[in-house]
Order: sequence, then structure tokens, then C-alpha cells
Amino acid sequence: MSKKIFSGVQPTGNLHLGNYLGAIKNFVDLNNDNDNECIFCVVDLHAITVKQNPKELKNNIRETVATFIASGIDPKKSIIFNQSKVPAHAEGAWILSCIARMGWLNRMTQFKEKAGKDKEKASVGLYSYPVLMAADILLYDATHVPVGDDQKQHLELCRDIAQKFNNDFEKENFLQVPQPLIQKEFSRIMSLKDGSKKMSKSEISDLSRINLTDNKGQIINKIKKAKTDPLPMPKTTKELEDRLEAKNLIGIYASLTNSTLEKSVESFVGKNFSEFKEKLSEVLVNKIEPISREIKKLLDDQIYLDNILLDGAERANSIASKKIKNIKEIVGF
Repeated sequence: MSKKIFSGVQPTGNLHLGNYLGAIKNFVDLNNDNDNECIFCVVDLHAITVKQNPKELKNNIRETVATFIASGIDPKKSIIFNQSKVPAHAEGAWILSCIARMGWLNRMTQFKEKAGKDKEKASVGLYSYPVLMAADILLYDATHVPVGDDQKQHLELCRDIAQKFNNDFEKENFLQVPQPLIQKEFSRIMSLKDGSKKMSKSEISDLSRINLTDNKGQIINKIKKAKTDPLPMPKTTKELEDRLEAKNLIGIYASLTNSTLEKSVESFVGKNFSEFKEKLSEVLVNKIEPISREIKKLLDDQIYLDNILLDGAERANSIASKKIKNIKEIVGF
């Protein structure tokens, strides 16, 4: 059965292994399945919910597109575009914000995490952006949305908004209620320096992450210095429960080799971590270094990247403009 898939990535710049294994690798698999129609959106409207440097934002949008293509997403087969170039996203978000209920948004845990202690100073956009996310998805009649643990709640909100719109205006199935595509095991990659923290570009030490632009020497050095413990490799996955850093590194290996945590543990039983790290470095270099080279090559051709975005925006707009026209007619505009 064919799937219409929509997913978005914020243009944060300096994408890393966590972004690759948590989202982009899965996007490539979805792109390569001929039964899927995929739309991959660089969600720049979401990005400005926190203050951005305009020049950096423009560069980060290009870098995100370059990373998509370098990783293996085909821009001819899938639609790649940036959200701000399709006006229906902003229009749809406003209309759907009049459907969504305050109580629903008040339950969104990610706002509380991102706003921190001083919620009064957070932007209105940061509070309401799950409604924009719903508009992103519903404009394309997406049947499936890839989600990690931190986005499940937002997809549930999207489903609630779609159902309420359909019920309020007595338009059964007009807005497609999307299904989640739950990410596989080890989609959440942790810091190389602290197994309790998610890998992030905001962490001060560059040694905490593998950047997708790192070269062979940098990758090997970071894995060599990655935090582990003095114990040998475990015999079972149960032994990893309290060994966060070890579990993270074995999980990275399992994800990169399309294996499971159990099989990866079995492969290295009794060996010490230095041997495992050598093998992990080899796997990482083979996967990441070609992507790194291609990203740098693509970033040298900004006209090409801008043309990909322009073509993608035209294709996305041809779908979204029809849907927003119908939405506006239904609500009485």
C-alpha cells in the first residue's frame, strides 16, 4: 500500500550523527521505497520561534538541503523545499489555531522544556508551533509521519485537530488523519561525553558529537576519546542497563550496520572497548566521510541548492495551494 509521507527538519546548521541516525537515514530508506510519495520540508518558520541570525539561517537552510542530498535523498523523486516559500503553511496554521483548543496546547511538554523556567519571555510562536506543525502535515494529505519519542505528542495533537475540523464542518475524512511511523530502535543518539544527554550541537565540547562534516581523523579521534567504563564488553543487553555510554556506542554501531543491539553485543562478547571502538570508527568513517565530502561539494554550488529549493517549493505549492483553497471555502472565506 502506497504511503504519502511528510517530515520536517529545522535548519539548525551543523547537523550531526544524532540527526542522521534519528531522522535522515530513515528518510533515505523512505525515499528509496517506490511505494512512497515523500515530502521533506526544511521548516524555517519553526526555526524563528527562537531568535535567529538571518545570514546564518539562510546558510543553514542550504546546509540542511545539502545534507539531505549527500545522504541519499533524490530531489527528483522526493519533494525538498523550505516552508516559508509556500504561503499555505502560515495561512493553514492560523485557521487551524482557531480549531485547536488551549487545553490541548497547555499539555504539550516540549514547550515547557524549550521555554525553560521563564515561560513569560518565550515567544507566542514557540507556544503555538505544534499547530503550524499540524498545518504542515495536513496540507499534503500525508498518511504517515516519521516520529521520534519527542514528537509523538505533537502528532497526536495534529490528529485531534484534523478530527475536530472534520467534525465541526461535517466533512468526513476531508483532513487526512495521519498515522505515526515510529522510528526504529536507537533513533535517539546520546552525547559521546555523557550518556544521559541527547547528542546536541549546543553542547560546548565538539568531542560530544560526530558532525556530518567531520573528516576521517576527527571521527577516529572523537570515538577514541568517547566516554566508556572500565568493564569489558557485555554478554547480554541486560548488562547495559546502567552503562549508558556503553549502550550508546553499541547502539550507534547497531544502527549503522542495520543490526540489533542484541546481535551487536553478541559480536563483541568478551572483547575490550578499545577493539570495539576501532571497529565502530571504521564503520563510522565508511558511512559518514562520503557524506561529509559530498556536503562540502554541494555547499560550493549554492545556485544548485537554491534551484532544488525553488523546484521543490513549486511542486509543494501546487499541492498545498489547492488544499488551502478548499479549507478556506469550507470555513466560509
